[in-house]
Amino acid sequence: MYINSMGAYVPKERVTNESFEAINGLTPDWIYQRTGIQTRSKAADDENADTMALEAIENAIPGLPYDIKDVDLIVAAFYSVYDTVATTAHVAQREYGISGAKALYVSSACSSFINGLEVVEGYFAMGKASRALLICSEKNTYYSNPEDPKSGHLWGDAAVAYFISKERVSESDIKILDVYTEGLGHIGKGTGGVRLRPAEDGIVMPDGRDVFIHACRYMIHALRHSLEKTGLNHTDIKRFICHQANKRIVAQVAHQLDLGMDDFLNNIEELGNTGSASAPLVLVQHKDDFEKGDKAALMVFGGGYSCGCFIVEF
Repeated sequence: MYINSMGAYVPKERVTNESFEAINGLTPDWIYQRTGIQTRSKAADDENADTMALEAIENAIPGLPYDIKDVDLIVAAFYSVYDTVATTAHVAQREYGISGAKALYVSSACSSFINGLEVVEGYFAMGKASRALLICSEKNTYYSNPEDPKSGHLWGDAAVAYFISKERVSESDIKILDVYTEGLGHIGKGTGGVRLRPAEDGIVMPDGRDVFIHACRYMIHALRHSLEKTGLNHTDIKRFICHQANKRIVAQVAHQLDLGMDDFLNNIEELGNTGSASAPLVLVQHKDDFEKGDKAALMVFGGGYSCGCFIVEF
């Protein structure tokens, strides 16, 4: 598979650590020391997961080497949906008049994007599609409660859009070397570690410590699986990107891999936890930092639980 073009949308507003002290009693230094977050992105009241997704698609279109109407598969993959009936995939199909394409929604919490990538891979393998649009758009602040002292200060908003083809279509395409995912609902707190129940208390993280422990362990597990599958070593990877849940998780993953923080790309300090959009967003933001032949590995961990990794070559 090949990434033909990718785009992103990040809302302009930033919510500072200082704003939480009067709301939930957490000091700016306490938040920063435990999360690595200084500010987080926040969508406007008139924005939602669908509108942000369309902005990300618009950002990707100028680099697209074919007409968007040539897309025959649209996958929306994220958890903070605006509508679970008329999904973001269908909204994009209608906006751009992409007739004849399959349109669907998948979710596995913060692993959603990579699971969506694997769904695309499956459709390609079956011969049922050849050009796909993968959308990931998280408006966490639509569901989060800033008064929650456990996780109300973590969340940010952002969206990404990736155009993917079965075969190479241009010299600038980024090759996807491997995609790996694994469901982990049977480990640790599993289905209770993180939850999103809109009619109850929104998005919450009842047991952050359990999430932390398993995120560190299983992002490495997923990475090692992909490295083994591709025959690569850590030294073959120019930069690593983790799900941006907590900068201390990234530091722990780096430590366990005997790597430095300079080997990892991050955006959590400015944007907070932008959910399943976070790791692919980091790649979009740093795509111009890579040269031909460079490789990047993206690792994720999702509530529920789940993990995944994909490796790309520029």
